[in-house]
Amino acid sequence: MAERPLAGRPADAGAASAAAAAAAAAAAAAALDCRVADRDVELSLTVPAGRRVAIVGPNGAGKSTALALLAGHLRPDSGEVHLHGRPVSSPGLHVPAHRRRVVSLEQRPGLFPHLSALDNVAYGPRARGVRRRPALDRARAELEAVGCADLADRRPHELSGGQAQRVALARALAVDPELVLLDEPLAALDVEIAPGIRRLIADRLTGRTVVMVTHDPLDLWAMADDVVVISGGRAVQSGTVEGVLSRPGSDFAARLAGVSLLEGTVVDDDELRTPGGDAVTGYRPDAETAEVSGWVTGARAIATVDPRAVAVHAAQGPAQQAGDAAGSAAGAGPAANAGSGADAGSAADGVAPRSLSSARNAWPARVVGLAPAGALTRVTTELRDGQRVDAEVTSRSAAQLALAPGVDVTLVVKAAQVALYPRA
Repeated sequence: MAERPLAGRPADAGAASAAAAAAAAAAAAAALDCRVADRDVELSLTVPAGRRVAIVGPNGAGKSTALALLAGHLRPDSGEVHLHGRPVSSPGLHVPAHRRRVVSLEQRPGLFPHLSALDNVAYGPRARGVRRRPALDRARAELEAVGCADLADRRPHELSGGQAQRVALARALAVDPELVLLDEPLAALDVEIAPGIRRLIADRLTGRTVVMVTHDPLDLWAMADDVVVISGGRAVQSGTVEGVLSRPGSDFAARLAGVSLLEGTVVDDDELRTPGGDAVTGYRPDAETAEVSGWVTGARAIATVDPRAVAVHAAQGPAQQAGDAAGSAAGAGPAANAGSGADAGSAADGVAPRSLSSARNAWPARVVGLAPAGALTRVTTELRDGQRVDAEVTSRSAAQLALAPGVDVTLVVKAAQVALYPRA
């Protein structure tokens, strides 16, 4: 029996961690633990068999690099790429793309223009040595599965965008791939067509191993099981879609989840303070969970705020502008009342006066952007330290307060609508 590592022995713990990582890579359908120097990308992530993993992050973060490494279009400068436990790429080894059982579905279908839809789908099996009749039979079955059996004889120029993407999906799956790569396959489709194709892809890829790149939260909820957030060429957060979006660890993930994220240090059981000196009071969803630790004075922490919970007041003080407060778009709900009735005390210390209001957060801010969308307007503001907080208000309220870039405001939020977490 192997000796159990002792908690007090860092070397043993490090060896155990390395062994666990190696075992995870061997068991995974795909794994990256490598660096591409000229792109400043250094990725370490695994894709479990049968899971659909979405890679998200800002432009230039390294998402396309991850797909290129898995597909075989790019070779790492150090480290390795594994597929089903087998090394396929490293500085001294490289299995080319055509020898990997990996297929890609991109924004453009990439169908061969001189072939019919049927022959396009049959091309993959034929290229892998399948005889013509069995290949055509498989192609017909795949076209049937994506609802395009009646389009078998059409050339690509005779297909609509949605039809061509369905045929491209059929072609990808006709070769029984070990790994499917999706590079924003819905980005070029009309908004009326995309939902149907999204449902089709989700259905056809159930149980398969998938790595997708997307910027659309709908893709995450509809097509992904897990998500990896990449920033600056590194994986900064990973977990289930629900886990990451309910507790985002970066500004990008927060905005993807539709919330604002504030960073600071712990000063009390229910409070953190931002680098700019604003006090952020809230509640800790995991405070009762024994295994969660890290909430200690001076530790790094984050807060998430739903834009619908933020009330916007003119800068001279909530009470003086109570009649003009731009409450949240939730109308008479709790968020709309977050800023109403606060007294005229100064909010300079970041704490809302509490004598006339239950709202405990009042943060001086400056408007940096507005995004009207019919009856609602998304107001983007910056706190004193440059951190951004969004508020969703009625367009009428935005007009009454004359909100515009450069206008100073006070943001008021109830503590019950601010979630606090220790920084991972």
